[in-house]
Amino acid sequence: MPLPPPITVEELFSPPVRARATISPDGTRISYLAPWRNRLNVWVQRTDSTDNGRCVTADANRSVMGSDWTGDSRWLLYLQDTNGDENWHVFRADPDETDSPAVDLTPFPGVRAFYQLLPGRPGTAIVQMNRRTVELIDVYELDIATGELTMLAENPGNVAAWVVGGAGTVLAMATLPNGDIEIQQWEGAAAGLRRVAVFDGADHPLGIFPFDITPDGTGVWFGSNRGTDRTRLAHLDLATGKETEVDSDPVLDLDTTGLVVPLLPSPLIQDRRTGELIGVRYQGERRVIRALNPGFAAVLENLMKLSDGDLALTSSDDSGQHWVVTYFHDREPGFTYYYDHGSGESRLLFRPLPHLDPATLAPMTPVTVTARDGLALPSYLTLPVGVEPAGLPTVLVVHGGPWARDSWGFDPTVQLLANRGYAVLQVNFRGSTGFGKAHMQAAVGEFAGGMHDDLVDAVEWAVKEGYADPDRVAIFGGSYGGYAALVGVTFTPDVFAAAIDYVGISNLANFMRTLPPGARPHLAANWHRYVGDPDDPEQEADMLARSPISRVDRIRTPLLVVQGANDVRVVKAESDNIVEALRARGVEVEYMVKDDEGHGFLNPENQIDLHHAVERFLARHLGGRTPTV
Repeated sequence: MPLPPPITVEELFSPPVRARATISPDGTRISYLAPWRNRLNVWVQRTDSTDNGRCVTADANRSVMGSDWTGDSRWLLYLQDTNGDENWHVFRADPDETDSPAVDLTPFPGVRAFYQLLPGRPGTAIVQMNRRTVELIDVYELDIATGELTMLAENPGNVAAWVVGGAGTVLAMATLPNGDIEIQQWEGAAAGLRRVAVFDGADHPLGIFPFDITPDGTGVWFGSNRGTDRTRLAHLDLATGKETEVDSDPVLDLDTTGLVVPLLPSPLIQDRRTGELIGVRYQGERRVIRALNPGFAAVLENLMKLSDGDLALTSSDDSGQHWVVTYFHDREPGFTYYYDHGSGESRLLFRPLPHLDPATLAPMTPVTVTARDGLALPSYLTLPVGVEPAGLPTVLVVHGGPWARDSWGFDPTVQLLANRGYAVLQVNFRGSTGFGKAHMQAAVGEFAGGMHDDLVDAVEWAVKEGYADPDRVAIFGGSYGGYAALVGVTFTPDVFAAAIDYVGISNLANFMRTLPPGARPHLAANWHRYVGDPDDPEQEADMLARSPISRVDRIRTPLLVVQGANDVRVVKAESDNIVEALRARGVEVEYMVKDDEGHGFLNPENQIDLHHAVERFLARHLGGRTPTV
């Protein structure tokens, strides 16, 4: 039986026809992303309409990634940066206008800003911004209509993030010199910050998530694994500092993927009007939602009948009766429905990629790989459709972070590879989040060590199971995954027949020293704890020993390097140095740089160029299906 017909790169990576729909609080309109001049922009249509809606942002330079309705349904807010520089600005769009340009509400050069909308305060937003000094984030209240900003709290020097909630409560999450996290409450300019609680930074390498103030302003819902391996939902009393459990699962962690990918849903599902907690998300092999009140339980029961996927984005109007929901699915990406709980009626609003036939796409199957030290590595295997799953060319795709995870769902890169005849293996190696504290902390000191051994063990598993041809295995990853690909060709050059490094780290010490100024003071809980401090000569020497740049002379594997020129997390020098060292030795290396991208490509033409390069490179070195033109 042959492979299904080729799916072109353009079919997988051109903009979706629609995506990321949300319903307005008054229930009368739906916003969504759709192409305008080959860029995703914000569009609006009436809930009872089936027309194509109206574009209300008109950004021809860079795709918009998502938007939020204000509580009175008057405005839409969204974030936008410049060519991937991650200096996010807060923009306001008018859903009633198509000719008026979106308004930059934080029009300050070099500023990085984020917003938060609060129930019951429709005319205002909370903005965190480094306007005063580039290293420090302060918190402001924004009048959405006028653009007036009023400072609520000034950063004393160690606050990594702020949260504002009910009754005007302002909290700070501060990083202590030893990496621990201190929760503080702002009590006014005169009194400053009051300590509420301290958490072990080893348990929270990227901070505490979720972290949401309760509607009455007296407590916080947050993800805790204090005294347990699994992350559960807890409540922190701001007056006493006492922690109590709200909800937990004996085997699953809270779904914290939204910490690393902000556009993914929060583990907390809250009432649109009141902010009360109505549901909690967990994640294992698949995502699971547990209802915390009877009203939402009835809604959830009906929503789960609309798709055999996992419920993803959810939004409701203020009544809680009208919903717009999207589903994760490995072969039916982003199905989006409108649901009326009063009548029980539902209708499919759109499929983002209607030209793709689910029958020709490859299923993603959860599997478990056992590492050489016995650690279970939850993984996903995607096999090409229509061919015998034996002795296949195989691509090991490594996620970034490393404090992140692979999850079940549609991945256009994985589908492209499977369509070209490759088996695809994704491994949640030690250090990945979502599988318990012990799994994550097993990565301490294991960069280019146990973390890489896990990947090699996964390749050996795929060979032993008969899926993979040991002579035709490639490694492909972005960010930390790009570092892993470079480690693969420098530390274990005999394992991989080809490697793709996408915005990856080549020198751990240089990477830390060139992070944005606002990020460097908060490294103690993550990079310093897991890898080392480059300001300590002994630790820097160990970091260099674990860096691919120190072993360039061992590279003999065909290598494709991909980089965004404006990357502020892994700067372009990380890729330049590897490429220049190889070319100085006369070693051929392909190098793609996009001048209008940062840490990962966003604009469709760049995604298309990248994946054409990937399919050509792998076909040449692994012998997969001939690339499409």
